Amino acid sequence: MSTLNALLISTMAGMSTLLGGIVIFLNIKEDKINKFISLCLAFSIAIMIGISLTDLIPSSFFNILLNYHFPTSIVVILLSFLFGIVSVIIINKLMNNKSNSLYKLGILSMIALMLHNFPEGIATFIGSIEDVNLGLKLSLAIMFHNIPEGISIAVPIYYATKSKKKALFNTFLSGLAEPLGAFLAFMFLKNYINDLMISIVLLFVAGIMITLSINEMLPKALSYKENKFIYLGLIIGVILILLNHFIF
Repeated sequence: MSTLNALLISTMAGMSTLLGGIVIFLNIKEDKINKFISLCLAFSIAIMIGISLTDLIPSSFFNILLNYHFPTSIVVILLSFLFGIVSVIIINKLMNNKSNSLYKLGILSMIALMLHNFPEGIATFIGSIEDVNLGLKLSLAIMFHNIPEGISIAVPIYYATKSKKKALFNTFLSGLAEPLGAFLAFMFLKNYINDLMISIVLLFVAGIMITLSINEMLPKALSYKENKFIYLGLIIGVILILLNHFIF
């Protein structure tokens, strides 16, 4: 398959993140905003932790075990995950005095998901070049969870800044990481890209997403004291993760 067509398939997957941003155009009444934000944050928590526990960590864990002896594998796995945790702590401290908590959540989500989209884009791009059917299947699977990821970026940023442009722009940047990152990686790093490298990056991303969900998103969601909507968001997110694995 041509490089251009592979790039188009990767772009289609990445830009689906923008579809999640459409929720900011819903006319939410003033007295319902806290409920809506709680729902979206809980939904995002379920998506981020779900993707990490059911996809990123298991696949990376076993791939690393196949490449190193057991003691070395455990060290590589733990360090990759730990670097993700430390990254959130460092970025959080850098942003602490510069923005309110909702805006900070949106930006942290964008960073985490850009890093997540980068190796996804590589997989879709290379998969499409080798086999168009494989590339399309990967693209559809990625689109399925990129839409809720877009919600996790757009909603906090919009309600923090009241700017649809900022919310959509940051959502767009996250989606752009997929095709652009994939193309640049393929052009300049194609001799170094392998399953092991991608597995280490994905573990790093899992550390970011789980830490962001537990340390940042959950306390913020709980602060609105809308527990019913938190439970609802978590349930919807878990159902989507299960459907993603069942379908794809």
